[in-house]
Amino acid sequence: MGIRAHILGAAAGGGLPQWNCGCANCNDARRGVIPAQTQSSVAVSGNGRDWAILNASPDIRDQIARCPDLHPSGLRDMPLRAVLVTNGDIDHVAGLLVLREQQPFDLFATSEIHQILGANPIFDALRPEIVTRRSIALEQPFALAPDLTATLFAVPGKVPLYLEGEDLKLDQEGEQTVGVCLQAGEDTAYYIPGCARMTEPLAERLSGADLVMFDGTLWRDDEMITTGLSQKTGKRMGHISISGPEGSIAAFAQIPVARKVFVHMNNSNPALRPGAPERREIEAAGWIVAEDGMSL
Repeated sequence: MGIRAHILGAAAGGGLPQWNCGCANCNDARRGVIPAQTQSSVAVSGNGRDWAILNASPDIRDQIARCPDLHPSGLRDMPLRAVLVTNGDIDHVAGLLVLREQQPFDLFATSEIHQILGANPIFDALRPEIVTRRSIALEQPFALAPDLTATLFAVPGKVPLYLEGEDLKLDQEGEQTVGVCLQAGEDTAYYIPGCARMTEPLAERLSGADLVMFDGTLWRDDEMITTGLSQKTGKRMGHISISGPEGSIAAFAQIPVARKVFVHMNNSNPALRPGAPERREIEAAGWIVAEDGMSL
């Protein structure tokens, strides 16, 4: 059949609206002027019957409720076969605690991310005799779900905020931040919700893909500062910006990809507003801005 994907959540951590934010985007999302978005998560399948979730956001309960393909087919029969987390960020792992209801599935992550989860006893609510934790080596294909193969690979990024120390590397490559290559039938897709910069090896890897879901956190690097929301730049947070000579639009200009979709968008991003100049620029460059409930 090939790859099917449902955008369960299109926003970065905090969602849109963020609970404590009164910026223009959040206020308009509360009023229904622009679409509200939940936190970053995608459901994927290689056959339309068996599904895996990429990143378990804190909003996962409501996201599953809004996605009929993920609904129970019997008393405790679920089409969900696996959950894969791409890093240890709170907005990507907190939803695991919602999935503790005695439901079997495989939990995939790199060994370093599993160490983070294992160090916090609250995640023991996912009982090992029910939820199988599987450590995945980089660059080694594995069966994520029936008829769906995945491969994890390192992308530039940083450790989660709660693990930051004095010696902070903002674009290190290893097991802490990974992208996912998905293959089913003749289809190849990539999911990269966090990436600090484009590298030549990454560009070569993505060349010719049928679909790339890519980090769209910020429109510009100083966005959080100019809007008065934070003193951190996008680079400080480990995210490439969309615009500018070093941004993702420019980086992908020479990379042939059939469909390009921005995911993991921060509540401050002006491109969240349909019809905004930034949205028009994104669409003119051949990109799609993800929204909750979008099917690909």
